Amino acid sequence: MKLMKRISLFLFTAGLMFGAGSYATLKAEQFFYPNKYEREKDEITYNNVHENRNEDLTGEVSNTSSTSSDAVDEKPVIEAAMEEIPVITADTVYLVGKINLSDGTIEEGEEAVPVKYIGLDRSSLLKELEEYNKNPPLSELKNGFTNIELTAFSKDRVVICKYYETEPEEEGFYLMVADHFVIVYKEDKKTIYMNTDILLESLGSQLQEEIIAGKYVENEQELYNFLESYSS
Repeated sequence: MKLMKRISLFLFTAGLMFGAGSYATLKAEQFFYPNKYEREKDEITYNNVHENRNEDLTGEVSNTSSTSSDAVDEKPVIEAAMEEIPVITADTVYLVGKINLSDGTIEEGEEAVPVKYIGLDRSSLLKELEEYNKNPPLSELKNGFTNIELTAFSKDRVVICKYYETEPEEEGFYLMVADHFVIVYKEDKKTIYMNTDILLESLGSQLQEEIIAGKYVENEQELYNFLESYSS
């Protein structure tokens, strides 16, 4: 029993001395090499930071690559500009041509843009002209208006054509005398329209005086009535 106590005391004493020796050795190294453990600590810290930085850089490169890929894959959006629709303005040149279908005469001229046409595009103007054709002003009807149409349209220039068809005015005639016979002249009193076989002396005295002075006949109907009455 005493032997066991001695052995235990010996082992305890040996362990205590070993621990004291190790502690003394560590203190001695710290005393003689004070920067050794600081460098090791710094190296461990540096390695950890360096590894973390590499991971961050790798992530950033990966994100940058992904962003670049997305930028490459992303198609640029090009907005198509809406085409401007031309409309009539107060500065638009408004040309009107008036065509007489009866004699083929044409009158052209620039007029002020009607206020109700300002701001209209081509389709809207066509609707207005269609309405004009359906209900033309009375003054136009008196002039023989038949229809109106659009021949050119832009924001700078609009051309309108108006068509008219007028009945030619009936030409008058003059009854005159030549070599004792009644002669029919046109209204200019120079152009012979017709020779007749009516002797001036066969007519009444008052009618003879009228024909000698130049009797005016308003139209063909009146002329033929006279010829039927006095021709032999």
